[in-house]
Amino acid sequence: MSLLEVRDLHVNYGAISVLHGVSLRVAPGEIVTLIGANGAGKSTTLRTLSGLVRARAGTVVFDGKPIANLPPHEIVRLGLGHVPEGRMIFANLTVHENLQMGAYLQHDRTAIAREFDYVFSLFPRLKERERQIAGTLSGGEQQMLAIGRALMGRPRFLMLDEPSLGIAPLLVKAIFQKITEINRERGITVLLVEQNANLALEVAHRGYVMETGRILLENDSATLRADPQVRSAYLGG
Repeated sequence: MSLLEVRDLHVNYGAISVLHGVSLRVAPGEIVTLIGANGAGKSTTLRTLSGLVRARAGTVVFDGKPIANLPPHEIVRLGLGHVPEGRMIFANLTVHENLQMGAYLQHDRTAIAREFDYVFSLFPRLKERERQIAGTLSGGEQQMLAIGRALMGRPRFLMLDEPSLGIAPLLVKAIFQKITEINRERGITVLLVEQNANLALEVAHRGYVMETGRILLENDSATLRADPQVRSAYLGG
């Protein structure tokens, strides 16, 4: 039983075809990763699933409901959160205000307060900097904030795009530990796009390898890590 099922997804940027029949599935409670070189179509896939890019053809079904080309706020309302590449925090707002923005579809004040408590327990550093302007945070702290902002929407399914990008190595490991914690403790399903294929396959249950807009390989993480083709191309031999 899949929580998310993507079938034969095609996406164009103008006259240029970017995704050529991408199909994938994610079961409830899984962490699934998309790995591949720059330009493979990984970020475009996430942006299409979250409604930021229109699909030319194909189907996207979330929890039994077709969602391809729904407005992004409707997709968020259904329970899909997206942590974009580059974090895209509101740099001129405080940490608290950024998190509040993540709860813009929530109306239960008690539930919102509970989410604040959860985010601050997950990332105590954000609590320490709650009134700080977000643009003055370090890269790692901004990534924590971007994840926290998505969690404020109470997602059932969380898509993360390059969470290690531009972050000090020590913090990268901590961020990935928190991703597994979110999955394990809250049961949130995760679709992860990550350049660091070793780290992605270390935390994921299954993975897909993308190349020039197509799915090249699919398997459980251990099998992909042992695959000579994957090792040579993405895992440093």
